[in-house]
Amino acid sequence: MDSLIKLFVCFYVFLFTSLLFAEINGVEGSDKNHRLYGFRPTKLFVFGDSYADTGNIKKSLSSSWKFPYGITFPGKPAGRFSDGRVATDFLAKFVGIKSPIPYFWKSYAGKKRLQHGMNFAYGGTGVFNTQVPLPNMTTQIDFFKNILTAGDIYIPSNLISSVALVSVAGNDYSTFISQNRPASDFPAFIKQVVDQTEVNLRQIHALGVKKVAVPLLQPLGCLPGITFASSFQRCNETQNALVRLHNSLLQQAVIKLNNEAKRSTFITLDLYNAFLTVFNNKGANPGSTTFQSPLKPCCVGVSSEYNCGSVDEKGVKKYMICDDPKSAFFWDGSHPTEEGWRSVYSVLHQSLTASLMKA
Repeated sequence: MDSLIKLFVCFYVFLFTSLLFAEINGVEGSDKNHRLYGFRPTKLFVFGDSYADTGNIKKSLSSSWKFPYGITFPGKPAGRFSDGRVATDFLAKFVGIKSPIPYFWKSYAGKKRLQHGMNFAYGGTGVFNTQVPLPNMTTQIDFFKNILTAGDIYIPSNLISSVALVSVAGNDYSTFISQNRPASDFPAFIKQVVDQTEVNLRQIHALGVKKVAVPLLQPLGCLPGITFASSFQRCNETQNALVRLHNSLLQQAVIKLNNEAKRSTFITLDLYNAFLTVFNNKGANPGSTTFQSPLKPCCVGVSSEYNCGSVDEKGVKKYMICDDPKSAFFWDGSHPTEEGWRSVYSVLHQSLTASLMKA
């Protein structure tokens, strides 16, 4: 098992580090949800990593600012780790507001535009420091706290109708193994990650945010950087077992937090089962695209030394793109396409309506 874990992490370390540096359909409008459940969010604050980042990283540092990223939306690279919209955009659409402005670009946005919230997520980061020298989640929350303290954009009293998305997509775990720590320490480290996530969730709520949504970890063993070993045919169950441990501990932490709050303030978004539901969809799930080869990415390097968006020293592209990104669930080695995210949020729609929109 140790050898399998090491194999998983080697691929995962390469995957996330290399990828970093190298109209919305299917989700119903939120007016009906507001009428049924009474909570109408007006602001979305986002913390986390590349599953949520919409443009915080400097253009010189990230593949998300290179072609062909953004070809579906907005038609050019815009800092999202996909061909188009990502999790943040779909959650914003679900609650009925515009996607929040990235923290990095706040000075360029008018105050009215900032009233929809702000995105503090940075691709490649984690709960703790990772191999990417960018703000971890604690620092991201500090950015938010400083803005509240300044009081010129938001004040705690007007956050009563706000929602936070807290994305933890696994970069802490790739960093753990890159440090050559023994595989036997992995379960204890998973607990440390979840414990710190609990601290972060509690702090965000204490700052005045009404509802806090945290996704369960997606099935890392199904990422294309892993499944290429089986020609994109099978997920690695050993890796997914580690993910299930993380998710079990996170669910326990959320139950504890809600018991403390005396209400359902904290909710989980079950990305793990949503991803698997989409992978296994044969047309029975309304609103969800049927992907013929769900584990195969749309954009790949021409060889193992290149990634999506890579060019050589002469500027010649060293990647290939599928004919239609809408036919693929994954965009690159670890990130869904816009159509992939659309399908995931279609699966999540019912649970989101019942939990996030509840007063």
